[in-house]
Amino acid sequence: MFNFNIGVLGHVDSGKTSLSKALSVIASTAAFDKNPQSKERGITLDLGFSSFTVDAPEHIRTVQPDIKKIQCTLVDCPGHASLIRTIIGGAQIIDLILLVVDVTKGIQTQTAECLVIGEITCQHLIIVLNKIDLLEENKRMTSIEKMTKKLKQALKTTAFPDPPIVPVSAFSKENETLGIPDLLNTISESIFSPVRNVNGPFLFAIDHCFAIKGKGTVLTGTVLQGSIKVDDVIELPGLGTSKKVKSMQMFKQSVTSATSGDRLGICVTQFDPKLIERGIACTSGLASYAYCAVISAKKIKYFKGEISSKAKFHITIGYETLLATITCFSTSSHSNSFNFADHFQYSAVLSGEENYSHYLLLEFEKPVLVIDGCKVIGSKLDLDILGNNCRIAFWGILLSYSKDKDYKPKYLSNLNVYKHKTKTGTVERLASDNTVIVKGLFKKETDLSYFMNLNVTLSTGETGVIESSFGQSGKVKVYVKDGLKEETLSLLKRNSSNACEKTVITVTLLFKKFVFNNGVKNVQ
Repeated sequence: MFNFNIGVLGHVDSGKTSLSKALSVIASTAAFDKNPQSKERGITLDLGFSSFTVDAPEHIRTVQPDIKKIQCTLVDCPGHASLIRTIIGGAQIIDLILLVVDVTKGIQTQTAECLVIGEITCQHLIIVLNKIDLLEENKRMTSIEKMTKKLKQALKTTAFPDPPIVPVSAFSKENETLGIPDLLNTISESIFSPVRNVNGPFLFAIDHCFAIKGKGTVLTGTVLQGSIKVDDVIELPGLGTSKKVKSMQMFKQSVTSATSGDRLGICVTQFDPKLIERGIACTSGLASYAYCAVISAKKIKYFKGEISSKAKFHITIGYETLLATITCFSTSSHSNSFNFADHFQYSAVLSGEENYSHYLLLEFEKPVLVIDGCKVIGSKLDLDILGNNCRIAFWGILLSYSKDKDYKPKYLSNLNVYKHKTKTGTVERLASDNTVIVKGLFKKETDLSYFMNLNVTLSTGETGVIESSFGQSGKVKVYVKDGLKEETLSLLKRNSSNACEKTVITVTLLFKKFVFNNGVKNVQ
């Protein structure tokens, strides 16, 4: 048997929890809205987990004949708009999405946001067209066909252009005739053997934590990578402590070991469970606190706002969401690795130009736990939750980060992000056949050492080099290697003899100014 994680996502009140109940046989400690507030408000407030088993389908048995059963773990994600950060956290542990759509309402705002999260985190999707029992029986098939056609049209331009669409009634007593068996068959046909990182360092996503008197503290969650066994010592980096594994369970069955993909309860030596709401457990030293980070960046096409430098966005890494100030930059290079030696162009906004590699610098409002290479999602969660707006703005992969609180001089100074700058001055007079004195290009207080030997262009066509300063007022000498043109020389000589009718010759300097390191010489 292997474990297959299925995320149940959708708009609030689309029937996700009812669907999980209809599909599941065994409920875990966190299943089916046991949270008192969930019962009181009638909505899911947290991730819920339950499971059922199916016979291994033929396409799995053909490749892995030892696999007889598949345990399907359902991750019931809250659909309420204000809880989207919980959805994002939950989506990162799933292999397949069941996107639940109310057949009487179609795609709603959070349905679309869940679809976006699916595009980022998962490659496999089944649409569950729920509540068909609410349709008039004599018009039911016609209504289902109309909604199916609408959904297929809407999904054409997504990462899931032609997913299975299964009409069901999760709440009806007539489940046998209203789609649940069809859905189970579709799930069985869609099951695949996920690629699991079994040999990597242990990483565990904690979604619930509680104490058992006389036993210890239990962490429930999903093994994201690596493996674990009883008596191992695991780190809880959010608490700055390590704990010994006393015992483990998978859906009420005791086990001595577990590997990547497994849904697991880990009992460790006692500590206050209130200290962890969500988080990670891992091999010692795997997670680090980051004060800033660089990620690859892809804009979400449904996000209507601008993703602009110096703006603040909600950043989700793992189960944690916090604010960060962003800086956009890009390069025409398409290297698969991020190299600090490269030069990157500063951007006022994040664009989707395909000929460039796009990046974001994230400066966090507080340090956040990160794992090398993890996915990062940026959102505007302060947008009106009742508005028809996708709040998920961008996503990317963590490429680099700084563990140093004093990251600006120690980390950012090595990041070669530049802005194109232009300065313009005028030729004041001729110094020799190869040299002119230029004024107005720099201010008196400018440190001219950053501009020495940079090229400038005269409006008469010559290219020169800033050779040295001239006097104390910001003037410079510009040397033209090939000599000034005869026409330019004549013009400057006339200017010197006729103060009333001077012809202005402009001098233009184009250069790259580094954003994060004022101590580096400007380049062209």
